[in-house]
This record gives sequence, C-alpha cells and structure tokens, in this order.
Amino acid sequence: MTTQRTSGRRKQALAAAAVVAALLTTAACGGGDSDGGSKNGAAGFDAANNKVAQASQAKKGGTLKFGGAQDADSWDTTRGYYGFMWNFSRYYSRQLVTNKTEPGAAGAEITPDLATSTAEVSDDGKTYKYTLRDGITWEDGKPITSQDIKYGIERVWAQDVLSGGPTYLKEVLDPKGEYEGPYKDKSKDKLGLKAIETPDDKTIVFKLPKANSDFEEMLALTSASPVRQDKDTKSKYGLHPFSSGPYKFESYTPGKELTLVRNTEWKQDSDPVRKAYPDKITIEFFSDANQLDQRLINGDIDIDINQTGMSPQGRTTALKEYKGNLDNPVSGYIRYAVFPQSVAPFDKLECRKAVILGADHVSLQTARGGPIAGGDIGTNMLPPSVPGAEGQKYDPYKIAGDNKKGNVEEAKAALKACGQPNGFKTTIAVRNNKPVEVATAQSLQASLKKIGITAEIDQYDGSQTAGIIGSPSNVKKKNYGIIIMGWGPDFPSVQGYGLPLWDSDYILESGNNNYALIKDKEIDGLFDDYVDTLDDAGKAKIATEINHKVMEGAYYLPFTFEKFVNWRSSRLANVYTSDGYSGMYDFVNLGLKSTK
Repeated sequence: MTTQRTSGRRKQALAAAAVVAALLTTAACGGGDSDGGSKNGAAGFDAANNKVAQASQAKKGGTLKFGGAQDADSWDTTRGYYGFMWNFSRYYSRQLVTNKTEPGAAGAEITPDLATSTAEVSDDGKTYKYTLRDGITWEDGKPITSQDIKYGIERVWAQDVLSGGPTYLKEVLDPKGEYEGPYKDKSKDKLGLKAIETPDDKTIVFKLPKANSDFEEMLALTSASPVRQDKDTKSKYGLHPFSSGPYKFESYTPGKELTLVRNTEWKQDSDPVRKAYPDKITIEFFSDANQLDQRLINGDIDIDINQTGMSPQGRTTALKEYKGNLDNPVSGYIRYAVFPQSVAPFDKLECRKAVILGADHVSLQTARGGPIAGGDIGTNMLPPSVPGAEGQKYDPYKIAGDNKKGNVEEAKAALKACGQPNGFKTTIAVRNNKPVEVATAQSLQASLKKIGITAEIDQYDGSQTAGIIGSPSNVKKKNYGIIIMGWGPDFPSVQGYGLPLWDSDYILESGNNNYALIKDKEIDGLFDDYVDTLDDAGKAKIATEINHKVMEGAYYLPFTFEKFVNWRSSRLANVYTSDGYSGMYDFVNLGLKSTK
C-alpha cells in the first residue's frame, strides 16, 4: 500500500527536523501542560492510540468534518488503493467480511459484514461459501444480491478501464487470466467468471484453483464491494458510487469537496459493523498542508482524512498548545532505500552492504522527524503489524545498535570486497513532493560521502512514480542506484505486504514495485509455501523466514518503522487507531460529543 532541496537547503531542512524531534521527545515525556494540553476538552495525548477515547459520548446527528491535503486516487471501490480511501469507503460500501471496529491489533481481525458469518471453508482450503444477511439494500431500497457481489468483484478484471486498485482477487481466482472481465463478457448476464458461483440470491461460493490462506483477507478489501450492473458507469463510477452502506454521495467536486448524507434505505439491524452516528460527513481538500493543519487547530475541521501526520509547522504549534488532541501511532509503514540490481555496482551484494553499513541511521531517523514523528529506527523489512515480525530484535546489520551512527571501517571493507575500494558514483531517486523524503536523501548523501560514494540526488515528479521508478528500463537509464520509498501492508500478512516487493512474478515493465528486481527462488518458494499453509503459527514462521532472506540479500536499507503525529478534534467521540488501517483512526464509527 503506497503513500517528502538542493544542497544549500539541506542543513536548514535537517535542522528543522531536529527541532521538531526535540519538541516531540519533550511531548512524549510529558512536557507542556500538566493535563496533557487537554484544557480545551480533548481526551489527552495518545488517548486514542490503540484504545478508545470517549467511547460513551458519541451522539446521533451532526456533521463530521474531514479535511485533506490530497483527494483519493479514486472513490470507485474497484480502483481505490490509498489506505484512507479504503477506510473512508466503508461509509458507502460494504463487503462480505470487513475489519473489526476495535482498537489496535483486534482491528485487523475479520468480522462478518454482508455475510451472516465468516466463510465456510472446505478442508482443502479451495472453497469458500457465504450466506447473505436479511435486509441488506442498495440506496434505492432494492436488495443486495450475491450476483451484485460477484459483479463487483468481476470489475477487478477490467484493468483496461478500471486500473489502479489491488488485483489479488484476479490473481487468486483466475491465475491463468482466462476471464476477460464483465465489459468483454460474452455471457448474457455478464457474470461469466466460473470461479464464483451464485446458486441463489443469498448464496455465493468461491472456487479457488489453488488454496490461498489469505483469501478472506482479500475479500475484506474495498475491491470486493458489490456493484449493481445497472448503476455501473464504468470509468465515471468513482464520481458517484451507488451506496450499499449507511451513507450516500450527495455531491463531489474532485480536489475540492465531498459530501455524504444518510442512506435512508440502510437498516441498522442488517449491519453489525456500522453505528452511523453523524447525519452528514464532509471532506474539504486543501492544496496547502499548513492551511489544513491550521484549520484543524482552529476547530473548523475534525480530522485529517489522509492520516499521514501533521506537517512540521502544525506539529510544533499543536505540541506546544494542544498536546491533548494528538496521538502518536505506529503507522504500519516502513520507510527505506532500495537498491536496483540492474544498476552497477548494486548487482554486487557487498556494495549494497556498504551503503547499509556506512549510513548514519540516527541522522536518517532525525531527517524523518525523530523517534516520535519519524518512528523507531528500522532494522529489517517486516512491519510490526504483520505476524512473524520481530521488530528491532532482528537487526542483522546492527542498524539500531553498534552501527547506528554508521561504521566507516566496515563499509570500506565491504567496498573493497565488491571491487570498489575507492568508492563509486550513483544517483538517489526521490519524489519532489515529499520534503521528508528529500531530507532523508540528503542525509544519506552526506553519510555516503564519508565512505567514498558520491551520490547525486534526482528529484522526480512524485505524481509520475509508476512510470519513473516503476519502470526498470528508466531506472537503469537514469542510473538510479538508490530509490527512496516506503510501503505498508494491503492486509496484515507477509503476502499482503511483501509479495509485490519481493516475488519475481511481480517484476513489471511499468508500475513495478519490486524495485530491487529480486529474483530469488528461495523467496519465491517460501511465498508458495505460505499460501498453502493454513495455520497461523506456520504462516508467521514463513513470514519471518522471508524477511530474513530479504535482509540477507541486502536489497534494502530500512530507515524507520514509521510513526505519525495525528490530530483528533475535541468534538470527536468513539475514536481509536486500528492496525486494520495501518495505525489510522478507524473512521467508520466516529461520532461527535455534541451535535450542536
């Protein structure tokens, strides 16, 4: 799941990051007001981090106000891939199963939604059967049927029209690519995907060609939402999706505003997940993140929909004056540098190790905002929320230990071992719309200079990521030996996180995320073993093994196990962070303490 100057500005950027880090450290240690800055009625610092703040104070009614510095990639349930879109879309879309509405780790567990229960699974793990609830309806009052769910899933196959969203269901249900999607379907009812059967309106059966132990996690994604054929406007659907949830679209101007109002045909007794507290939900989009932060602080906006943390300017003010409105969750993302093996000399293991060993990891952490805003120093590539993760206990290069400030001697020894005793020249690729990433690149550049590696920084258009760093041929042409990036799990498993990054089948000519171009038969084989393993302990063990293999290959330099500083309005009730949405606040059951 994907989610920020010239050398003359480098010291300025890093100094600002250091100031923010110092402020955050003070806040974490209880600095500021003795009441945690909660004099305005806020719940207190970290009050909603993995626990529920003001659970009993939610009232029915009122307008819940979101703000954002970025609109969704798409509000179409098939096409959306931004984490905040998946979170927000549950207001107007439902799935057979979804994430639990509970704080912390429990929020990553699966619970029934449109279905009466989780799946009835065959002994061989290839057949999943569901029965639909009574009373589930579309916004016009017509019943939601098993055929609507099948059709909504079939839209994932229409990648020529509806590109952008996750394609796990397509790959698992039709690994040979035999189905052409509903828009090219020659069957009369346009429901020709043989892997899904709908014997009646309330029964749906999935027949997997090969078992996959994460299949129900995939069905919990927004891309498994029902879509009714007569309401499918294809590429325009994201402008006004037809609601299966408690709210429906009233108005939407892309990049400006979105308003949801109650779906009066939704029935509370048909939905065990959603409480639907507010009468109306609005989003206002801002081009300037500082303006958004100021509106949050002023009380004009309740919550940041993007959930990627306040900007340095807003954070500084909030920590001094409104600490009780802040939470500091682990995001579920890892921020890192990755070394494409197509760019010499990063085709050599020891040259990759030299960068890992020579980097000043404390400086990199500071560039990202310090231990609170940036996160703990990352020592490996498996996020803390994924079963099998070991956190900083697994630190094969002593990134958070003896080598945390960089080890020039060991780095130069590695350079000698890879045939580059005098160092070499390379280019660091970084998105130009992510100032924190640029500051990180500048920190790494300074570290590498100490071991004889001269690194230029190329800031590319961040909106064109898929065609720039996602194109292996362009990466090689541009001599991008180091790419600054980050990644979070689509769902909390090694498959939902690492498959697009590390499996050789996922190397693509465009839109590639396996930037290191890893082609390791052992890693591929472990992923194959993983999908066949049905017990949780066995899956976690394989996840650990995959992570070890990735780190032994020195394909990545992890920076941080990322954390955010997020704002919560003093008006909010029933607010908590969830591992199901990478440490974001769980939007779906937010309420207001007062509806005035």
